[in-house]
Amino acid sequence: MLATLREARHVVVLTGAGVSAESGVPTFRDAQTGLWARYDATALATPEAFRADPALVWGWYEWRRAAVLRAAPNPAHTAIAALAGQVPALTVITQNVDDLHERAGSAPVIHLHGRLMKPRCFRCGTAWRYPAGIPDEPEGGRRVAPPDCPRCAGPIRPGVVWFGESLPADEWQSALAAAAGCDLMLAVGTSALVYPAAELPQIAVNSGATLVQINPQATSLDGIAHWNLPGAAGITLPALLQAAFAGDMNATA
Repeated sequence: MLATLREARHVVVLTGAGVSAESGVPTFRDAQTGLWARYDATALATPEAFRADPALVWGWYEWRRAAVLRAAPNPAHTAIAALAGQVPALTVITQNVDDLHERAGSAPVIHLHGRLMKPRCFRCGTAWRYPAGIPDEPEGGRRVAPPDCPRCAGPIRPGVVWFGESLPADEWQSALAAAAGCDLMLAVGTSALVYPAAELPQIAVNSGATLVQINPQATSLDGIAHWNLPGAAGITLPALLQAAFAGDMNATA
């Protein structure tokens, strides 16, 4: 496996919620904390929920944005950024919306599910920018009215892909091309349950790539991965890359 990594020409790293969770970012499958626990995260993350109660949905995303801004990249993010200097071509594809890859030094990053920090108008799509700083954390389902769009006065929405929405077309096409064109894919911290992103590892394998999975739990990728490495991403991935590149990387296990 180490030789496969050293000899790879194009490596794709596909990351999921497990990578962000190691930085303290709650996943949709985690129990919500505090008084937000009485809300179903998957029910709030829909266009229908925003239409019905935009202040509730915006308040919940302000709570999530505060958590993201307090989080820091972990050793998995750092190792992935350092890998760019060790292989001829690296593509980072993430299902996460938190920009922790960018904060660790990865660029560019393909964001399949949008970016929390890139809000836009729900009505006309005009981009909007958050004010500087960490927002007050709305607890207990407190409603926070979303800002008005400066162009059409419609409500501003988070820049994420909600359930029932299509993935951004350009990002998805770039991800498909990378998966089909790589010779090694590292699937890190992804449950491989959310489609169509979960198709990418199978596309890579069908195209002849080697698939390495890093995840503390079993997933649907277990049966197609060439190597399954159980463990936390922030420990297992840096150790793997250090072993492969003989200490040439800045990542630490």
